[in-house]
Amino acid sequence: MIYWIAPYLAELWGPFRLLSSHMMLLAAGTLLGGLTIWSLLPRLWKFLPTDRGRKLTADNGLKSKGKPTGAGFIVSLLVLPLIILIVPMGVWDLGVVACLYFSMFFGYLDDRSSLPWGELKKGLLDLAVALAAASFLYKGLGSQVWLPFFKQAFVLPPWVYIPGAAALLWFTMNATNCSDGVDGLAGSLTLLSLFALAGLLYGVIGYRPIAEYLLIPHNPAGARWAILVATMAGALAGYLWHNAEPSRVLMGDAGSRLLGMLVGVAVLAAGNPFLIFVVSPVVLVNGGTGLFKLVMLRIFKRIGFDVRNPRELSQEDVKRQHVMIKILHSVRFPLHDHCRSNMHWSNAQVLMRFVLLQSFLTPLLFVILVKIR
Repeated sequence: MIYWIAPYLAELWGPFRLLSSHMMLLAAGTLLGGLTIWSLLPRLWKFLPTDRGRKLTADNGLKSKGKPTGAGFIVSLLVLPLIILIVPMGVWDLGVVACLYFSMFFGYLDDRSSLPWGELKKGLLDLAVALAAASFLYKGLGSQVWLPFFKQAFVLPPWVYIPGAAALLWFTMNATNCSDGVDGLAGSLTLLSLFALAGLLYGVIGYRPIAEYLLIPHNPAGARWAILVATMAGALAGYLWHNAEPSRVLMGDAGSRLLGMLVGVAVLAAGNPFLIFVVSPVVLVNGGTGLFKLVMLRIFKRIGFDVRNPRELSQEDVKRQHVMIKILHSVRFPLHDHCRSNMHWSNAQVLMRFVLLQSFLTPLLFVILVKIR
C-alpha cells in the first residue's frame, strides 16, 4: 500500500520518495517483521494450544510436550498488516498470499484438534491450496521458466505449469513440516532459504544488468516478491529468538506449512523449479526422504510385503522380509531423528551441522546451476 501512495506523500515532503524504493521497503519489512514478532509473540502465546508430543521422534516428544504450539498462527497474523502496508502487490499476488494463509489456517486447525488429522485429509487440503496458489502464480507471473543446460527460457502451457507448480508447493510444504522436530531446526534452515531467495529475487531476477549477465530471464516483479519473502524472513527471525533451545514456543503445522509453501512460491517466482534443490537442500533431504520412505512402505504393503520394523519381528520373519524394507527401516526419518538416536548427536549439534551444510551447499549449488547454462 505504502508503495502506491509514496509519490503523493513525496509532494508533501521530498524524503517520502524513499518509500517507493524497493530496497528501502525490503529493509523496512525485514526489520519491522523481526521486531514485531520478537516483542509481541511472548504476550500472546498463552492463548495457543499445547503440544501433545510426537511418538515417532527420538525422544517421543517429551521435550516439546506441554509447550505452546501453533505459533505460526500468531506470527502470520501479526505480520499480515506489515505485508499489506509494505509489500506492493497486484490482484493475483494477493491470491497467492491468501493461499499461504489458508495453508497456515489448516495447519492451525490440526494443531488445535484433540485428535490429529489423518494423512489423507491433510494431504488433500494441501493439494487444494497448492493448486489454487499455482493458478494465481500462472495468472500473475506467466509460465516462463529457465532451466539448466538451456540458454533460452521456455513458456509452458497451463496444463503443464499448474500441476507441476502445485506438486512443487505440496512437496515443499510437507518436507518442511517433516523437518520440524528439533528446536530451531526447520525455522533456521527455512530462514537461510528465504534470505537466499530474497537476495536472488531482488539482486538477480529483478535487476536487469545482473540477470542479463547470468543469462537469466529478467522479471521486474522479482523485487516485489523479494520484499514479501524478506518480510516473512524477518518475522521468522523474531520467532526463532524464542524458539532457540530450550524453546519456549513451537511453530506447529501452522508455521511449517506456511513457511514451506512460501519457499516454493518464491522458487516459482524466480522462474526455475530446480532452485528448490539450491536453496533448501538439507530440508529436502531431511524431510523429503521421510516422505519417500512413507510412500515406499505403503507401496510395499499394498503389494503384500511385510513392512513391519525388523526390530519387532522374530529372526525367522526377518529372514523372509524383503531386503529393501530392511534398508528403509535401517535409517530413521526425518534424518535429524537418525542423527540423534543412531549417531548420538545432541540437538545443538544437529542444528549447527545441518545449518552449516546448507550454508555451504546453497552458494555452491547456485554457482553450478548458473554456470551449466
